[in-house]
Amino acid sequence: MSAAAGAMLAGHELILAHHDHEVVHGVSLELTPGAITALVGPNGSGKSTLLRSLARLHKPKGGDVHLGERAVWNGSALSGKEFARNVTLLTQQRPTPSGVSVKDVVGYGRHPYRSGWRGIDPDGPAAVAKAMAMTGVTEMADRGVDELSGGELQRVWLASCLAQETSVLLLDEPTNHLDLRYQVEILDVVRDLAVDHQVAVGVVLHDLDHAAIIADRVVLLSQGKALASGTVKEVFTAQNLTAAYGVAVQVADDPVTGSLHCRPVGRHTPKV
Repeated sequence: MSAAAGAMLAGHELILAHHDHEVVHGVSLELTPGAITALVGPNGSGKSTLLRSLARLHKPKGGDVHLGERAVWNGSALSGKEFARNVTLLTQQRPTPSGVSVKDVVGYGRHPYRSGWRGIDPDGPAAVAKAMAMTGVTEMADRGVDELSGGELQRVWLASCLAQETSVLLLDEPTNHLDLRYQVEILDVVRDLAVDHQVAVGVVLHDLDHAAIIADRVVLLSQGKALASGTVKEVFTAQNLTAAYGVAVQVADDPVTGSLHCRPVGRHTPKV
């Protein structure tokens, strides 16, 4: 990926607020090359805000973010382009440009590499083609993005992030709006990026089974605090998940995948 492929992105004792209301209270986490760290927890627990702070989009009230040895918020000398060559974020909500092709939107990811008044980027075409192939959008390259379904558009924006070729990839609900096939394929792409390209990945997921399958480490957030942090088996216990979500959760080994399966138990849940 980028020249700083050995970089690690880390948040240290982050305190994050919306105006005067604190939503994250002293959370620390590290994203390391070749590993996927999943942020999970109920709605309003601070997952997306934490991810945005790591992406230099939400300034901390306390604590800091480091890219390698360099502080991102306090006294940072990193330019916007330099940071964008190392870190990219796929957000939940992105605008839908009118009259712009899929290929051009994927090409937006090459902005940090363009130089000169003509925007020269010799590696751009190959990076765009590779990103489109990885996300399965090559055949729609010339279609307008305003003609796409929500799931198709999600894959196009992910391709734009991949075309950025960063050493750190941040994803906020990347499987949102996707059908089963593309949920599986996107998770496979994320795993390939970590294993084959040593990308450090931080991903917000609501589906605990997805997190159990893909994550090397998990941070379980509840009410803006890290209730538990560690491997999937260390974090995904019935006690931890029940405390975080406020509903009884059963945890067992999935006989098909071998990973943990998390099953919320409601009043009408069939007994096994």
